[in-house]
Amino acid sequence: MRFRRCRFRYTGLVTRCLPDWLNHANEKFQSKYSGFSGRRQPVHVVYGGAHLFKADTCSKLGKIARNSFAEYAPDAAAFARTFDLDASIAATVYERVVHKLETEPIEDYRVDFEDGFGYRSDQEEDEAAVASAHATAAAMKNSLLPPFFGIRIKPLSRACEDRSVRTLDLFLKALGKTPENFVVTLPKVTIPEQVRALVELLDSYGGIRIELMIETPQALRNIPALIEAAGMNCSGVHFGPYDYTASLGITGQNQHLLHPACHFARWTMQVETAGLDVTLSDGPTNILPLAIHKGQNLTEAQKSENAEAIHSAWGLHYKNVRHALTCGYYQGWDLHPAQLPVRYAAVYAFFVEGLDAAARRLRNFIGETAQATTVGAVFDDAATGQGLVNHFLRAVYSGAISEADVPKFTGLTMDEIRLGSFARIMDARLRVQKD
Repeated sequence: MRFRRCRFRYTGLVTRCLPDWLNHANEKFQSKYSGFSGRRQPVHVVYGGAHLFKADTCSKLGKIARNSFAEYAPDAAAFARTFDLDASIAATVYERVVHKLETEPIEDYRVDFEDGFGYRSDQEEDEAAVASAHATAAAMKNSLLPPFFGIRIKPLSRACEDRSVRTLDLFLKALGKTPENFVVTLPKVTIPEQVRALVELLDSYGGIRIELMIETPQALRNIPALIEAAGMNCSGVHFGPYDYTASLGITGQNQHLLHPACHFARWTMQVETAGLDVTLSDGPTNILPLAIHKGQNLTEAQKSENAEAIHSAWGLHYKNVRHALTCGYYQGWDLHPAQLPVRYAAVYAFFVEGLDAAARRLRNFIGETAQATTVGAVFDDAATGQGLVNHFLRAVYSGAISEADVPKFTGLTMDEIRLGSFARIMDARLRVQKD
């Protein structure tokens, strides 16, 4: 094996250096696994059938979410009891949930031509594709869309490919200009060729970003090839737990987010996407917070039964969201607007609970210029520094804390936090010190 000769400036020592092919391999690896870019990731995706979408749909869903929250968690005390929150953070989290529901109740929405649309005639789907595109354009014009938005088409399987392509073309041609942060979600992916075909279809529309839904064992075993087929167009990989568990032969009553099969799938997704600038999303809780009794003149017993049903569904959703957050999944799908208060409650409580401790550790760690250090009984190294940066970046983007809070808590600027990498933050600070 041939090695180059290298001279080190600070000693004048001549020694052997590793070959060029290793340098090239390292550069290729670094380019591919550059890490998360630090861009904002919404905490959820809400989706609804394309046949139901109107320009004011997201506004109406926000109103339903606010009404549900006001009725079944009317104050901070009731909120704390419902979610078993510590009294020290309950009021803070409650206020932030109220503010979120008033200002930005929906972060991400999908106009759905798949499960939420159901089986309809070709004429109905043609009409829905054009009508929902016109509704999207009207919502854009009147600033009624959430920060993230897109459509979910049918699979590009043999049975659905023609219908899926027609719907995509009808929608995009009727829409014209797409909203900011627009994506196309491809469900039930099985082979890389389906992904590559979607990329080619979208090229004529300006290279729209896509999301891949992992809902089959075949897709789970082939995630790297699916992402590679998407090239630079893949923005996220989303888990579809119910189709996935059904494909494994798991019976309906056992299909839920905490099933061991779902744990395995999510862990596999994390391993296969680690180091890539691709976001992950968990699936939805399918037990919905719906009142049992309807009408205006309910008895006290009926009102109590409604509250019990809502709180039970909320408790399950809260548990699922907190579990996902603990496992590093910061986004998930919501099926009903009454789930939104729970989504925000779980996310905000997760970040607020450990805020002071995380801030102390990060300030101390940065002060030691990335030397291994301890705060109390906790040992920190560079990997932990990255985890702490992740905490504050996610906390800001979720709304758990404000950008103005970042310097106060961490000693870092928001621009530094947005770098998304502890190593980049320290490199930039060291360069400033040298200059």
